[in-house]
Amino acid sequence: MRCYCCSSKSFDECCEPFIKGDKHPSSAEQLMRSRFSAYAKAHYQYILETYTKEKQQGLSVEDLAQSAQGATWFALKVHPTLAASSVNNSVDSLVGNSVSSTEGSSIDSTVHADAKVEAVTNAEPISKTNLKSISKPITKPNNAIVEFTAYYFENKSMYQLHETSNFSVEDGKWRYHNGVLHDDCGKIKYGRNLPCVCGSNKKFKQCCATKSR
Repeated sequence: MRCYCCSSKSFDECCEPFIKGDKHPSSAEQLMRSRFSAYAKAHYQYILETYTKEKQQGLSVEDLAQSAQGATWFALKVHPTLAASSVNNSVDSLVGNSVSSTEGSSIDSTVHADAKVEAVTNAEPISKTNLKSISKPITKPNNAIVEFTAYYFENKSMYQLHETSNFSVEDGKWRYHNGVLHDDCGKIKYGRNLPCVCGSNKKFKQCCATKSR
């Protein structure tokens, strides 16, 4: 079975070893992908353990499960990300163009922000202030920025979560610290005859659309 994070690998050779604790992610992107897969599989203990120690304070497995209740996570897209050293020089352009250039032009650019994604990730809505903050390393040089769009269904409607996230290394392991949500988060429209957002090369209606509740 193809991994939930939409990589070219199977789940048992991609994210599952991380979630089971057999291996540790060697990069921020690997951690981000495995956290998405953990949400898809409802492994909330892994989600909790892969926050930085600071962010774990006040969180619980029950909190994470409650915040994600009703959501079916089904596809992930990782975006090319600005290097940390260049983000400060690009803040204005990123904020000014915060709607992601998703596959094709089929996703409605008038989508509304959805409070659920903020509750799930503990991320904040995007602004010049917090984007500058996220670009500042937590530790040097063990930090990284990853931008991604995650797709999920809720009540038979399709949503996207577009986030720029900050990761750092703690005790030799990559951890998720914080993130900012882009303003295209929320409910979206996607044509059933278009290529599926998961990258399977199948039509959406023949692929991930079948996972809608």
